[in-house]
Amino acid sequence: MNVAYAVFAAVTIAYNAFSAGADFLRWERIAEGMDRVGVSRGLLPWLGVPKAAAVIGLVVGFWVPWVGVAAAVGLVLFYGLAIATHVRAKDYSFGLQYPFLVLAAGTLALGVAVV
Repeated sequence: MNVAYAVFAAVTIAYNAFSAGADFLRWERIAEGMDRVGVSRGLLPWLGVPKAAAVIGLVVGFWVPWVGVAAAVGLVLFYGLAIATHVRAKDYSFGLQYPFLVLAAGTLALGVAVV
């Protein structure tokens, strides 16, 4: 396994596990961002589900690489849509969706190279 992939995947796992937990706990700072873009706070825990699933997929990806690649694809799509939602709402503030997208894209690129 490529060391760069392992590092990117581990950081992506840690950040998304934190983010999913924040969604499940309805952390106020995250909820305020949802308010800015017009997304119901009631959806917040549901947005943690794909992140948590991707975390599990990335962990499994250490043993079954194509599962990790699929999880990274899901995260790239998730954060791409998150950015589109903010742009659609004319919220151009710099949020965590940008660095999370970079991590997911890096993990995906390195994962594809490993598979």
